[in-house]
Amino acid sequence: MAAEEVEGPSRVNSDTVQTFLNKNPEYVEKWLKMNATPDLMSKLAPKKPPAKIEAPKFLNVAKNVVTNKLLKTFLDGTDQKSLSDVKVMESSDLKDMRGEEVFMQLVRDIACELNVDVLCHKILRNVSLLTHSDRGSLFLSRGTTDNKFLVSKLFDVTKFSNLKECLHDDEKAIKIPYGKGIAGHVAQTKEYINIPEAYDDPRFNKEIDAKTGYRTHSILCMPILTADCEVIGVAQIINKTNSDNHAFTPEDIKIFEKYLIFCGIGITNAQLFEMSVKEYQRNQLLLTLARGVFEEQSNLERLCQKIMVNAQGIVQCERCSIYLLQDFIDAKVNDNGETSADTKLGTYTSPNDVVFGKAFDLFATDTENLVGLSKADIAKSKNADLGKGVVVNKKLVNVIDLEMDPRYGKAYFVDESGFKTKSLMCMPIVDNKCRAIGCTQLINKKNQQPFTENDENIMEAFSIFTGLGIHNCQMYESVSKLMAKQRVALEVLSYHAGPPVEEVSSLVEAEIKKPKEYDVGLYHFDFDEFFMDEFETLCATMCMFKELDVVNKFNVPYDVICRWVCSVKKNYRIVTYHNWRHAFNVAQTMFTILFTGGLSKFFNDLDMFALIAACLCHDLDHRGTNNTFQVKVDSPLAALYSTSVMEHHHFDHCIMILNSEGNNIFGSLPADKYKAVLKIVEHAIISTDLALYFGKRGSFKALIDNGEKDFSSGANKEILKAMMMTSCDVAAICKPWEIQFRTADLVSAEFFEQGDIEKTQLGEAPIAMMDREKKTDLPKMQMGFIDAICTPVYDLFAKLDPKMKHLYNGVMDNRANWERLSEIGMENVEQLSEEINSGKMGQKRSTPQKVVSRLSDPIPEPGLPRPPPQVITGKPSHPNKSKPNKTKPPPSEKKKSKTCIVL
Repeated sequence: MAAEEVEGPSRVNSDTVQTFLNKNPEYVEKWLKMNATPDLMSKLAPKKPPAKIEAPKFLNVAKNVVTNKLLKTFLDGTDQKSLSDVKVMESSDLKDMRGEEVFMQLVRDIACELNVDVLCHKILRNVSLLTHSDRGSLFLSRGTTDNKFLVSKLFDVTKFSNLKECLHDDEKAIKIPYGKGIAGHVAQTKEYINIPEAYDDPRFNKEIDAKTGYRTHSILCMPILTADCEVIGVAQIINKTNSDNHAFTPEDIKIFEKYLIFCGIGITNAQLFEMSVKEYQRNQLLLTLARGVFEEQSNLERLCQKIMVNAQGIVQCERCSIYLLQDFIDAKVNDNGETSADTKLGTYTSPNDVVFGKAFDLFATDTENLVGLSKADIAKSKNADLGKGVVVNKKLVNVIDLEMDPRYGKAYFVDESGFKTKSLMCMPIVDNKCRAIGCTQLINKKNQQPFTENDENIMEAFSIFTGLGIHNCQMYESVSKLMAKQRVALEVLSYHAGPPVEEVSSLVEAEIKKPKEYDVGLYHFDFDEFFMDEFETLCATMCMFKELDVVNKFNVPYDVICRWVCSVKKNYRIVTYHNWRHAFNVAQTMFTILFTGGLSKFFNDLDMFALIAACLCHDLDHRGTNNTFQVKVDSPLAALYSTSVMEHHHFDHCIMILNSEGNNIFGSLPADKYKAVLKIVEHAIISTDLALYFGKRGSFKALIDNGEKDFSSGANKEILKAMMMTSCDVAAICKPWEIQFRTADLVSAEFFEQGDIEKTQLGEAPIAMMDREKKTDLPKMQMGFIDAICTPVYDLFAKLDPKMKHLYNGVMDNRANWERLSEIGMENVEQLSEEINSGKMGQKRSTPQKVVSRLSDPIPEPGLPRPPPQVITGKPSHPNKSKPNKTKPPPSEKKKSKTCIVL
């Protein structure tokens, strides 16, 4: 985490700006016209409020126990008594009743009947009793608005007929179009017909009598109407039995008409109830389909089979087919789950442009076996040709009878297996962008009836699930491929992210001493790594782990921890400040705080192991830019993490290294401790986000002010760890002036690089700390940083333990130095150094002699090896240790100040 990210004090504050703008509103408009970017104007433009999302409104109907019970009995099939067991009214039941009583009794007989077939049978028997007719037939209205017809499964019913004997199935049912015959005429005109002598009426078909041997004399045919005067059926009675001429009288007509009013109510209720039961069952099938669609996403064929089985269950057809476009199969899916822009989907203008790449058939006689069609079969299939037109138009097609439809050649489609397509319903399958990706065909209803408008409505809803399912399946297949590619990429990355074998071997073979024997000042707050080369920083890191004795205490193989340390160093990028050197310094400061600052008393060995590891990893793969920058440029990291963008990335990168072969330093821990140590590492790394620091600092201050001394467990311990990470991350502010100024120079150089990018690539003015043109304000910005971030936390630590006061003294010394530099100007930095060296600045502590300073040497370019050390300890025990390449800094660097890089 960058240390100096808080701007210092300025002469102009927000209050003065606000006052000026209030007095000069015209200046705002003028400034915006001259300076505002298009992005800023779009942000300032008034936005339409988002559409209000309202929950769907349902009828608040009170629960009816009786109705629920009726529905349950129908769904369970417990109402389906044997047809021979249906109780009907007999003449003997009515012989002692008067006329009105008989009529009402027959009305009650049908009032509670909800089975349509049973109801129609009762109506015909009761009508025969009321009118003394010999027999009767009842036709129900069916079909669409443009194609209505009458259907009767109960005809020639007498008052002695048994329902089981006279109920015919769908194949034997009589179908009469509106306007044809006597019943069709009544249905069309809504007027009754009374024919005293049937043979005298040309609309009567005498051939029926000839075939049956029955003599039809008189016919009374009357429509059954709903409350809206719509024809719901037609009732027809034949031959009055108590009259010599068999003719029906006006009284019969009156009784018949009156009774049919109640019959209309009964049939309407029965049909509505039947529809509600079917709708419930269809909804259950759709829910089953939806569940199946989202359960089955790994295999397209199994998904299609599930879809087709459910389709046949809903519509009851003989065959179901699915055709998928070749362009859909070939389309690539991007990271957003959308097909690539170069696809032809949705651009077809002619059926000739459409090519089906896959097709599946499922027959009702064998739902276990899904038949996949070859491209040759698809090419010569007439069903596929019809589907191509549906894909182009994206409209459902319902063909009632192929033999009668001129659009398709007036002939049934017959495939090679001999299957004959008579009627067909074809609907498009669309994706999430409403582009057709194929079509579904339902062929030949089992009852030989055409597909109805209700079927169309159901299948349109069904096709939505079909499209979702197939699209999700394609998404799953694409994601599976992407995941496979990702695994390969991670494997390659893991290999290349690994350290050089020679470096690991050298570290394993090096003689690592304990910190007290390794005379570089690891225990001192004023430690300076500048005199060390890259390999020596590795040795010093191993030295700290040796002090923690992690090899023996946690069974960490020595070569594993060496490889892990080298891997961590390898995974830091070559950036100006947030590099391996910074991570090493933060880890050393944590080591010093624990053992010199006296805070180890609050932690066990595993805690300290995790904290040192977290410090080494806390800026892994840092790009030299902060969190705000990641959000500004819409980087992939910003898309991954909503807060603490870089910190989450650092932790994830840490986990990637641990998961790489031979790098898991926590691999020997039990499962519970392994989980706990990862939690400590994550918490520690995320805590380096200064945006989180302020909230936690308030809690820490409250504890210190209240005299809290126990930070060894619970929330207190978590807050302490977070504060320790921040104090280690910005600890350069406490170092001797030479180290502090050099570090500030590196940090500001990295900030200026980000500011340059914001200027040149984003067209934005960077904040002051990142604006190269304001580099002379560095002292003021450092003072602001010290006051806002550093002084409060080091003051609290000094109060917690007096041994931590060295850090507080250091930060106060440097604040005085920055204040002095702001007075004399950045160009006089050498004068300040002389004042400090001469003791004029009154430093509260001095750098120990054992810490060797290399400040007189020029600072190399970022990523180049440091100058050779004057003091080298911990040399490898073997004579052939490979030294890092000591590349000399560019000549231009030698002209710079001996104390620092000139800003």
